[in-house]
Amino acid sequence: MMSRYAVFALVCCLTAVCAALIWLSGWFLFFFFVFAALALVGLHDLTQNSHAVLRNYPVIGHVRFLLESIRPEIRQYLIESDRDEEPFSRDDRSIIYQRAKGVEDKVAFGTRERIYEAGYQWITHSVMPVHIEDTDFRVKVGGPQCSQPYDASIYNISAMSFGSLSSNAILALSKGAKKGGFAHDTGEGGISKYHREGGGDLIYEIGSGYFGCRDAQGRFDPEKFRTLAASPQVKMIEVKLSQGAKPGHGGVLPASKITPEIAEARGIPMDVDCVSPASHSAFSTPLEFCAFLGQLRELSEGKPIGFKLCIGHRREFMCMVKAMLETEIVPDFIVVDGKEGGTGAAPLEFANHIGMPLVEGLSFVNNTLRGAGLRDRIKIGASGKLVHAFDIARALAIGADWANSARGFMFSIGCIQSQSCHTNKCPVGVATQDPLRMRALHVPDKAERVYCFHRNTMKALGEMTGAAGLEHPIEFLPHHLMVRETDRGMVTGNEVYKYLPEGFLLRGEEDDFGYLKRWKRAKTFSFAPQDMVKGT
Repeated sequence: MMSRYAVFALVCCLTAVCAALIWLSGWFLFFFFVFAALALVGLHDLTQNSHAVLRNYPVIGHVRFLLESIRPEIRQYLIESDRDEEPFSRDDRSIIYQRAKGVEDKVAFGTRERIYEAGYQWITHSVMPVHIEDTDFRVKVGGPQCSQPYDASIYNISAMSFGSLSSNAILALSKGAKKGGFAHDTGEGGISKYHREGGGDLIYEIGSGYFGCRDAQGRFDPEKFRTLAASPQVKMIEVKLSQGAKPGHGGVLPASKITPEIAEARGIPMDVDCVSPASHSAFSTPLEFCAFLGQLRELSEGKPIGFKLCIGHRREFMCMVKAMLETEIVPDFIVVDGKEGGTGAAPLEFANHIGMPLVEGLSFVNNTLRGAGLRDRIKIGASGKLVHAFDIARALAIGADWANSARGFMFSIGCIQSQSCHTNKCPVGVATQDPLRMRALHVPDKAERVYCFHRNTMKALGEMTGAAGLEHPIEFLPHHLMVRETDRGMVTGNEVYKYLPEGFLLRGEEDDFGYLKRWKRAKTFSFAPQDMVKGT
């Protein structure tokens, strides 16, 4: 803690020293006024609510804002020199901050993307654009087996647990979601009192630890789940099978980091390490998985039930889809999480080389459901670095019905991407349980920014939708996308993210992408491959 206030403390000491030595020389009077002014700046920093960095780092924190003020002149150093090393570019962060603060987000001198490089993508526009007045875009989630469908925003807060985020961060997100009328995914850490206090619509995520609905042995407890799911604030239930940033990897929260509030939200003891297994104990086969989804639907009295996963073995997802057909238990939604999704901490190899990126995973899930004749009954959500209107439009074009974002909303409450989430020393109070650090995050101010970020992003999406000549973002299709393959060649999106025919898997029609081959290998009684043995 002392290092955060060291500069402020030094300034105060120097002010006192100069005051004591004024009688020796007039120079000490000059320095007294200089240091006294800095001390007053520090006092103001400690009491203001607008900037979390300044509350946690009085006086010295102004260096950051000084660099921001001269940013256009040092752009080459700040952006081009480390573009490949940064997890998220400064240009992207600036747009999010501007939208969250409700200030001008326009830029001068045209595009800053590398438009002639392979991989660049853009939306085709119409000479007859449409003006869209109402940008509160919605999608109804809930199939024929759902008795309490949810009219969801097409842009919501992705899963981030209480424990990984601070209480003030959760509260700000929930309050912003309530004001904006969009949903807040709880993450797998359970429903905390801060989720409830914020009042926003909740998507209750159930992970392999069954936090909030577990027994003393860590197994799923139906009655505890029933009680939580009955809350009017809980709008949908999401079973987490895997997370994009670290699919197939469990986690451990050491007992030393478990606070009373975390223990209450998760339903765990404080004196034992909290383990999130890599896989679920409530089911082990595709048929059991569908039965579990059916049980959750019954216990929640018909609320939308779905699951989230990062695509790994494609055959395994097809096993689930075949089990849906066999049991006639069909989820209301599936959230596809891309491997580019973020996390507070993940093994480097998992973050970089395990799991399928979002666009490929989304295209695969969309086409598999189309091939099985289930696409019209199941809504698809997409998550994984979706922070701009174009990101959302592209996800919708590839096959999603709505998008979730963790990164964008974290930036809206002040995250500066210090990459210290796992250290409990977040400089802006977002990803920490340190009471002194989290007090820097002023909830009313940040909640308003959450609301503004969502509203302004939807406004930008509405403008992009209208420019394409469409009435609603859900109308985006692959042919509205263009993709540069080489420095001289481009293709339309439906050549890259092709929609395959409805029911083609049921009819046994061959395709050019290997869907039918995997479909034939998929079994409902086991996730294990039955006909692929090493050495045969």
